[in-house]
Amino acid sequence: MPILTLTTDIGQRDYLVGAIKGQFLSVDQRFQINDITHYLSQTNFPQAAYICSNAFKYYPAGTFHLVLINLYETTPKQLLVAKYHDQIIICPDNGILTMITGEMPKELMALPVRGQNTLLELTQLIADSIIKGQGDKSFSFKGAQAKQIVERYPLRPTIGPDWMDGQVLFIDSFENVVVNITKEEFEAHRNGRKFKIFLRRNDAFESISNNYTDVPGTEKLAWFNSAGYLELALRNGNMAGLFGLQVFNEQMQQSRAAMENKWFYQTIKVLFE
Repeated sequence: MPILTLTTDIGQRDYLVGAIKGQFLSVDQRFQINDITHYLSQTNFPQAAYICSNAFKYYPAGTFHLVLINLYETTPKQLLVAKYHDQIIICPDNGILTMITGEMPKELMALPVRGQNTLLELTQLIADSIIKGQGDKSFSFKGAQAKQIVERYPLRPTIGPDWMDGQVLFIDSFENVVVNITKEEFEAHRNGRKFKIFLRRNDAFESISNNYTDVPGTEKLAWFNSAGYLELALRNGNMAGLFGLQVFNEQMQQSRAAMENKWFYQTIKVLFE
């Protein structure tokens, strides 16, 4: 049974998600359609990439993943279809593809878009051109090759001899804070040394927990979550709200004045000794 996932920024207060599902089921009733989220931030591509990349890898090979984020930042000229780790990703040509994959996929084709199109016209184009007739067959990249696409890449931590600076990548519904430092990066740079992870100048984590039960009551903890990223949390509490932490924002990065005012709240510093 073919599988299709939907990940969008359009919310679920109106008919659009249901209409998109209806379009794909009308093309092939065998499709099993799964929602990942419809509440992506329209402009926070690092957050969207974190959600997509860590969800997609658990799906069977050959799954179709439709990602719709900031679709009308400019008039769409082409949609992208890429194969990455045996998953088929369909998305706008606005940089989200390379944010998710972290590299240029080797198998990549373009789906040309002509004229002004509504959201449902574009999703119908995808259903008719990409999904129709696939069934249980492997997807074949025989369409127009995508020659020049918009490229954006995931945020990487800044590293010095005895320090790392990471950005707040995601804040979950419990306001736990995910930082763009992976366990592999942390341990490789730590190299057995002691460390301090700073939220404020005099407020630091000096150990890594295995899970939330390692600390009592409302104590704070640092641990590596299921995706392998550094997560800062407050057991039975609100870490982001208590410490004034915010997700990293590319628009803020582009504004020097804003970054000077809020830089500390966007960056988590790790010192090794």
